[in-house]
Amino acid sequence: MTIRQMTLNDYQAVYQLWINTPNMGLNDVDDSKDGIARMLKRNPTLSFVAEVEGQKGRHIVGVIIAGEDGRRGYIYHTAVDVAYRNQGIGEALVNHVMDAMKALSISKVGLFIFQRNEIGNGFWERLGFSVRDDLYYRNKAIIELERIDT
Repeated sequence: MTIRQMTLNDYQAVYQLWINTPNMGLNDVDDSKDGIARMLKRNPTLSFVAEVEGQKGRHIVGVIIAGEDGRRGYIYHTAVDVAYRNQGIGEALVNHVMDAMKALSISKVGLFIFQRNEIGNGFWERLGFSVRDDLYYRNKAIIELERIDT
């Protein structure tokens, strides 16, 4: 397995991985090719893909999308192909992001995850990400987003 920085050329393979991963919480704007292009332009060193060699050449089996605002880091989407889970790929992707954040002097990283995503919540808990129950997450849509069910 190889982990490298994600590029926009990876979008189609990453999107296929996302739509085949339950509970991704995708939408038609932020997770479109244009949305990911904006993210990668703003944070070029913080998103990674995991690749393996297969019968048809190298293919993406994991991805993590992350960004920072100069003060805090955020992880947005993390996915590993079901056939490749429990092999340390997700943890390796997270470690790459954490190292990249540290290199940018980011001292704290947060993420949002749906409560119903039991597999994801277990993963993040095992990696030491705690649940905050002392605050509310609030948002307001500037434009209407269409959710993409996965």
